[in-house]
Order: sequence, then C-alpha cells, then structure tokens
Amino acid sequence: MKKFLAVTVFCLLFAAPMFSQVETYVTSGFEMIFSFASIDDNGVNESSNLRWAPVLNIQSMINTDLSDKLGLFSGLAIRNVGYIYDNYTYPGNDFTYKKKFRSYNLAVPVGIKLGNLKGGMFLYGGYEIELAFLYKEKTFENDNKINKTTAWFSTRQEIFQHGFLVGIQFPYGANLKFKYYLSEFHNRNYVDSNGVKPYEGLKSQVFYFSLNYNLFRNFDFNTPDSYR
Repeated sequence: MKKFLAVTVFCLLFAAPMFSQVETYVTSGFEMIFSFASIDDNGVNESSNLRWAPVLNIQSMINTDLSDKLGLFSGLAIRNVGYIYDNYTYPGNDFTYKKKFRSYNLAVPVGIKLGNLKGGMFLYGGYEIELAFLYKEKTFENDNKINKTTAWFSTRQEIFQHGFLVGIQFPYGANLKFKYYLSEFHNRNYVDSNGVKPYEGLKSQVFYFSLNYNLFRNFDFNTPDSYR
C-alpha cells in the first residue's frame, strides 16, 4: 500500500507542471488525539484504555492543489502518541500493573486530497513516517504511581515508526482524522538493567482518532494577504 501511494504521489508531483491551476500554500494547526492500541500480550488479545492527548500536537503542511478537486500535501508535525494498558505483567513477576506509555514523535506525512478544495468538503489519505525522540513510561500499582522512566531516543521503543492516515475535511475548517501505525510501539528486544526483556511478549500497535481545525486552510503563497 505504501509503495503504491509513494508511486502515485511521485507521478502526480512529476505531472504537476501540466496542470494550469496549480496553487501552493502552507497550512498549520493543532491536533487533539484520542488513542488506543491493538495489543497481543503473550498470545492473548488485550484492550487498552482511551488516552486523550490535547497537547502537544503541532503540524504544518505544504499543500499543492493541482486543481479544484485534486491536491497533494506533505509537511512536518510533532505528535504526542501512546496508549494506556491496565494488565501489564513484568516477566517473572505475578503482579499486574497499569502502564502509561507515550512518546513525542517528529513526523513527515505525504498524501493526496480529493474533493472540493475551495472551502468545501474533501477526503484525504496518506502515509507518514515518524522519529520517536522523547519516551515516557509510568507504572501504577493500585492507582499509585510507583515508577516513571523518561529518556531521549530511548531503545525501549521502535525509534522509527510509520503508518497510514485517512481523514475528512469539513466546510469551515473542522477536520476528523484516523491513523493506524503499521509498526509496533515497543522494541521487544530491549533488555533492561535486570537482564530482562520487559516487552518481549508485548506486541502493540497504536491507532487514533484526532480532531483538527483549519489543518488545510491558511495563507496562500500566491495571494499572501488573503485566506483561501
């Protein structure tokens, strides 16, 4: 799927000069994330709790509209991604803990927009690769926090992550997006200071819904003093 999308976007970029109504402009906005995870814990399918992350999720897009109905986008984003798991068991330990996992990621998306790009409703989809640069893990026992781990570029998780995204832009700027990570959140080969692999049996893939506003609407390079 990602190869098909990459080829499609490349072909459209190559063909862009053939379109007579090409417009290029920058947009930006914040993202409010509601995340979950698909969890396989040592062969058992488990569920996660809703994790709400209103901050800090910032994104800026470079848009190239080839016509009123077809456009491309890419850009940069900083994203707060993670999940909450109530039934974590440390290997060799019979106790169950609640875990909150999260990381700040630097993301680069690339995608396509289809629909009414002149202030109306349109659909969009794409692929995104992310660099996880700030990891945090909290451990709770009986709702009491007993441990917290924070690290830059931690080997506890997969540093490079990727996934696909789809969304819908509504008139007047409201935006709803869904993203699913094809990569796992944890590095299951990580070995801690006790010589244990704490995530060896924990396979988790994050997915989320997010609310955005004016993600694809901002100042235009061609007409810098007006809004689209």
